[in-house]
Amino acid sequence: MSIDSVASWLRAQPSLAGTAPEFDLGALPHEPVPLFVAWIEAAARAGATEPHAATLATVDAAGLPDARTLILKDVDERGWAVAGERSSRKGRQLAGNPAAALNFWWQPLVRAVRVQGSVREASAEESAADFAARSAAAREGRDEADWVLWRIEASRIEFWQGALDRRHRRVVYSRSDDGWTHELVDAAG
Repeated sequence: MSIDSVASWLRAQPSLAGTAPEFDLGALPHEPVPLFVAWIEAAARAGATEPHAATLATVDAAGLPDARTLILKDVDERGWAVAGERSSRKGRQLAGNPAAALNFWWQPLVRAVRVQGSVREASAEESAADFAARSAAAREGRDEADWVLWRIEASRIEFWQGALDRRHRRVVYSRSDDGWTHELVDAAG
């Protein structure tokens, strides 16, 4: 394929090829974690490959965004947990600017979830437990003392469901001092 034909080829690729399930906007939970758990379980049942894989975005020292794919370790009221080495590029970026975003894409259901928030290290015991839960092959050559479990303490979570007519549904949960609120927002942005 020539460079000149890339744009045409890209435009010809199918998009939103999955099947969006019912999304009952009248039955949204007050907090986002139960909806996230329901969506990730639905993605697994629908055959999404590695539904726990997400893109983690951080910012480097120059203020440039950086992203990589990793595996979600846990989610609960404390946040979305991811792990890695403190000495890694990701670890250095989180130490310098403890904020991040996660993006999940579940193609079979035409669904995505975006999580944004501040990042905190879990306790040393939790980090050690996460390291111990890795396979022997995944621990090999790694320094347990360098392993960190981080939690993204979400301040904004967006649940997006695509539609063939491009009238996508987008629900945004926002955290304030009073707890969570949610609203249906224009899906254009």
